[in-house]
Amino acid sequence: MTIKVLVVDDSSFFRRRVSEILNQDPELEVIDTANNGKEAVEKAAKIKPDVITMDVEMPVLDGISAVKQIMKASPVPILMFSSLTHHGASATFDALDAGALDFLPKKFEDIARDKEEAIRLLQQKVKEIGKRRLNRFTRIPFSAEKPKLKPRSVKSAENNFNSRRKVSQDVKASGKKYKIVAIGTSTGGPVALQSILTQLPEHFPHPILLIQHMPAAFTPAFAIRLDSLCKIQVKEAQNGELLKPGTAYLAPGGKQMLVEGRGASQKIRIYEDEGARITYKPSVDITFASIAKSYNDSVLAIVLTGMGADGRDGARLLKQAGSKIWVQDEKTCVVYGMPQAVANAGLSDANIPLPDVANRITREVGCG
Repeated sequence: MTIKVLVVDDSSFFRRRVSEILNQDPELEVIDTANNGKEAVEKAAKIKPDVITMDVEMPVLDGISAVKQIMKASPVPILMFSSLTHHGASATFDALDAGALDFLPKKFEDIARDKEEAIRLLQQKVKEIGKRRLNRFTRIPFSAEKPKLKPRSVKSAENNFNSRRKVSQDVKASGKKYKIVAIGTSTGGPVALQSILTQLPEHFPHPILLIQHMPAAFTPAFAIRLDSLCKIQVKEAQNGELLKPGTAYLAPGGKQMLVEGRGASQKIRIYEDEGARITYKPSVDITFASIAKSYNDSVLAIVLTGMGADGRDGARLLKQAGSKIWVQDEKTCVVYGMPQAVANAGLSDANIPLPDVANRITREVGCG
């Protein structure tokens, strides 16, 4: 069965270009296009596509407003296209807040080695979020607060919320001692990271490394956004800085993040990776491998939603060193690729629903 796509952009050239790329894949079919957000809302309700690609900046009705209306009236997986600017990045994260599942830079060749790889990346992203359309109504709140609901559904929602929290609290901490937490993710990661980090206490006892597949133009804005929402400090990692407790370090897009040294002298190393062999920049595998050397058995590593298998090889090294590995469960993933790769390799110590991850982390490290 083909995945039916609605392409939305105010540029006729870009609509045609995206449509041609998607239609090259036999599993994809562009069934219609729209040139502004208002048309997108109307067509989403009428033709019911499996996936929508959406520009952020459009006349009549912008992409963020369109996403909000679509997710309210006729929810569907949405892939955003955004300009490689700070403003474009901030607007993209607003669109993810509104319900979009993933994004690509409008010049998506900028995050691929060549034209053919860029084409495959776009096709793959659309297929992956299209295959998860059965889960498209699942929206994870960004905070620990209960979502506002209609009165008739409040009682059952409260029961589900309390039941889920009770299950999480009933899981006892392992008693293992940690020195660092590392989280790797890709597609669906911005929402997942925000939902976890906003629930961590201000005096979190360890540094946290964040490896999110994301273009270089987006990571500074994402770090600023997270820092404004979280009790802990969140920043884009800088080369040479020492790791501090209660601070989350986001790997810069387009580069690799390592940890070097042992004992109290561990510091971050950021470097340009020109090797064609490494697909992801930043790469979860590379960061995980470095902390396996620096921290041995004192790492709590978590692999969240994302395409591909990045993180599996690094998780294997961490496991061999005696560290603990968790993965996000399939039901709450936007794309169950990276967690599945780790789980299928027999490296996962726990498969955890996204709403439970923050609570499990705080209990496991002894601050919850």
